[in-house]
Amino acid sequence: MLPYGTISEAAAALGRNLTAGETLWFRYTATVPDYHIYYINIAFLFIIFTLVPLPVALVELCFPSLISRFKLQPKIQLSPSSFLRCYLSVVRVFILAVGPLQVLSYPSVKLVGIRTGLPLPSLWEIGSQLLVYFLIEDYGNYWIHRALHHGWGYEKIHKVHHEYTAPIGFAAPYAHWAEVLVLGIPSFVGPALVPGHMITFWLWIALRQMEAIETHSGYDFPFTPTKLIPFYGGAEYHDYHHYVGGQSQSNFASVFTYCDYIYGTDKGYRYQKAHLTKLREKWRTEDQNGDSKLNQNGKHD
Repeated sequence: MLPYGTISEAAAALGRNLTAGETLWFRYTATVPDYHIYYINIAFLFIIFTLVPLPVALVELCFPSLISRFKLQPKIQLSPSSFLRCYLSVVRVFILAVGPLQVLSYPSVKLVGIRTGLPLPSLWEIGSQLLVYFLIEDYGNYWIHRALHHGWGYEKIHKVHHEYTAPIGFAAPYAHWAEVLVLGIPSFVGPALVPGHMITFWLWIALRQMEAIETHSGYDFPFTPTKLIPFYGGAEYHDYHHYVGGQSQSNFASVFTYCDYIYGTDKGYRYQKAHLTKLREKWRTEDQNGDSKLNQNGKHD
């Protein structure tokens, strides 16, 4: 809720006229309690979990030939019931764990100083804070994820997430409720250390979940804009982690690749990728030699 009764009062407090975005924000939030604004995160998360993976899932189920050349594990074909089961499981965890966590975390959001008032943050402020949030979350997630691949942590908790050895977008948040809660901690550390505006916080939550859905999509689309991001892992990088399964000691990072490189947990992935590159080169050479022999035989005849 804003401390101004009218737009003119807000403009007087800022010492300038409100921008179009600030005017829109004023009209929406002027009489809305801050906790209502924060709880919009719950709706954002549900909409993202539901709609973002849906296009690829529908194409895979209805017109698989259109995107089959981009599928990372083409031999694995899931049924519509498998997609539905995954989605309903995510909804259940969302209702029982994610939603209550969002409700209970509001006091913490106010404590660390995430604001809802005016002025709105600049694009530079939003971009720089989002970068900090991604880097901090990626580092924390790396160590928690790595710990979950040992002993009790894997058998009792993380094993649920690895039920999908060939992941799909809906499986990004498919996990044991305890894992959902624990891995939510690094997501909040960034905003706690570098608090910003609620709009930045909304964007952070939305972009992080969309990134997780992409890396679990099971498809390596060459036209994905995230391929332009330095040190970004992506779908191929994380798909290897699921392909290896519970014994995987590689590719733990959630977003970027620098932690795995620094701590040596990408060696298996790099070895396999180099090996496949050599095989493809060998097959290409053999095909060229075969075509050359066919041409020579044709001329001889």
